[in-house]
Amino acid sequence: MSGVQTLTVGADEGDQRLDRWLRRRFPHLTQGAIGKMCRKGALRVDGGRVRPETRVDAGQTVRVPPMDAALAAPAPVVQHSGISPRDAKMMRDAVIWMDDHIIALNKPAGLPSQGGSGQGARHVDALSAVFAEHGEKPRLVHRLDKDTSGVLLLARTARVARDLSEALRHRNVKKIYWAAVAGVPEPKAGTIRYGLLRVPSGAHDEKMRVIHPREIDTTPGAQRALTHYVTMAWLAGRASWVGLSPVTGRTHQLRAHMAAIGHPILGDTKYGGTGQENPGDGWGAGLGGDLTRQLHLHARAVVFEHPVTKRRVSAVAPLAPHMRATWEYVGWDADYAVVDPFTLDRDEGRR
Repeated sequence: MSGVQTLTVGADEGDQRLDRWLRRRFPHLTQGAIGKMCRKGALRVDGGRVRPETRVDAGQTVRVPPMDAALAAPAPVVQHSGISPRDAKMMRDAVIWMDDHIIALNKPAGLPSQGGSGQGARHVDALSAVFAEHGEKPRLVHRLDKDTSGVLLLARTARVARDLSEALRHRNVKKIYWAAVAGVPEPKAGTIRYGLLRVPSGAHDEKMRVIHPREIDTTPGAQRALTHYVTMAWLAGRASWVGLSPVTGRTHQLRAHMAAIGHPILGDTKYGGTGQENPGDGWGAGLGGDLTRQLHLHARAVVFEHPVTKRRVSAVAPLAPHMRATWEYVGWDADYAVVDPFTLDRDEGRR
């Protein structure tokens, strides 16, 4: 028999039912045993009596009474067919927030969101099987480009996937990106309204061509696109740290929009061009020196109303390692930046 255990609900374990939290810690514990412990008052949260459906929050302490050693054993690491232990650990380490309904990941740069032409079998959609419970694999509700890092949401049930997809479709989800771009935008804050048209770009590839707002309605296949931007810091006239908030969700929208106004995202070989194509401040997609040539675009935060609890959720992802290295190199302080720079007053410049 094991003795009394006092466990703390982890930072990524909050806002879920006590019985589900317990069964993740002790997978062999039956629902009947949990109910019995609650009725006897042996199972307590922050010293108080609870029911199996009581919700626990991060930081709360859970008193677990003595249990049979088999029940008290730590949860085993489940091996999922086709997923290496290294990838399983990578996915678990990528979790920045989760509850019974939603998982928010900090997707690594270079990992595709899902399969498709030229993407192979290793992608978030396939690897999310590590979070499957009772045979139900989490579902992607939106995507990030392969080379873009940051917040990616997974729904754990079909109902939540449907509700989140509806929220995204009706633009009730706010996405905030950080990017390092060539040059310094003028005005330093504004809105980009260029339309986007998909054009062929080789096998297994696609590229968007920008269309002037006056020509969108007369250009077959063109889609309207809207991006707010704000310049948060800059390095002389060479590079800037910008916040980006896409109102629409077109393919490559942020990359194409920033290149269109002469300030391509650093490391963007598709839209960044060269110094000859981007004279002056917008001199291309590289910064030179010892800095990486990886794409400097990061989904910093996703803010939404939880479809089940109705609470406001703000999932914030730390910078990818290559971007943090650049921030440190040029002296930009990522740790003290506001999550949503678009709540501040800004010049309403228009493009």
